[in-house]
Amino acid sequence: MTWLIWRQHRTEVCVLGLFVGVFGIALLVLGSQAHDLFPDGLARCAGEAGADDACTASFRRLDEEFGYVENLLAAFYLVPVVIGAFLGAPLLARELEDGTWQLAWTQAVPRTRWLAAKLAALAGVTVALTGMFTAVLTWFRRPFDAWEGRFQYDAFDLEGLVPVAYALFAFGVATAAGAILRRSLPAFGVAFGAFLAARMAVALVARPAYATPLTTVEPVPVGGSEDRAGRRSVPDFADWTIERGYADATGRRLSWTEFSELEATANRAGTNLNQFLHARGTQRFSVYHPADRFWPFQLVEATLFVTVAAVLVGVVVWRVRRRIV
Repeated sequence: MTWLIWRQHRTEVCVLGLFVGVFGIALLVLGSQAHDLFPDGLARCAGEAGADDACTASFRRLDEEFGYVENLLAAFYLVPVVIGAFLGAPLLARELEDGTWQLAWTQAVPRTRWLAAKLAALAGVTVALTGMFTAVLTWFRRPFDAWEGRFQYDAFDLEGLVPVAYALFAFGVATAAGAILRRSLPAFGVAFGAFLAARMAVALVARPAYATPLTTVEPVPVGGSEDRAGRRSVPDFADWTIERGYADATGRRLSWTEFSELEATANRAGTNLNQFLHARGTQRFSVYHPADRFWPFQLVEATLFVTVAAVLVGVVVWRVRRRIV
């Protein structure tokens, strides 16, 4: 069975392995140069130490020299999906397209065992390739995470547990779509579209609700410049801010139209904005998830996608046992 599975899927495995290998080597080279910008270590420049002049200079160089790479990598959250769909789409669809199911399912190996072996082998390859991709990318992003935190969308979707979960979700959708559509390419497209729809719904609706966000409220300080209004302190740089804004003295949140009117009034009076807001008892608030929720959120989202993948694989097993042709 192992040799047969290899013969059937070696092209996909080799292409994906080559891609991950080339990608990994490129990031190792670039990452070494990026890490060298912090000779005293990244830990010293995270959090409060980020205000240190040497650290600030290093982060500025990081953005100037490697910011374009970070921007390009933001789209690489789709790579795990490509890996999972590329391996899952032909798992059954190719057998049905080529008619080889008639031979494969009449041999001494039962259909269920045959399917279980293929699912285990290709799902294992999916996890291995996605895990290597994620490990290298996470290592490369360490300098950026030290400054921006890991709750940014271009970090959360690329690091931790969720890339492997995304890959398994795409694998499950592609396998199920292949069993139904009996064509590899349409099954790949269905998996890709299903992930984009699911990911958008999860990221915009479900993820902020994995836990109740925290809220901080504090008076607008008399000192300070206008551009710092509403910003939280440096030690909280890694938190995920859901919402921030202003509230009046009673705690009622102001709309941005109302805040703009206050700003215009302060300008007409020639008064410093912060002093004007402070005199009126205006407060600023932030609704956020603290940085230490990164791993719990990762676990919740990974469990969600893996559960859906498991259900889809169960549907495939059920259909094969009932002879889908």
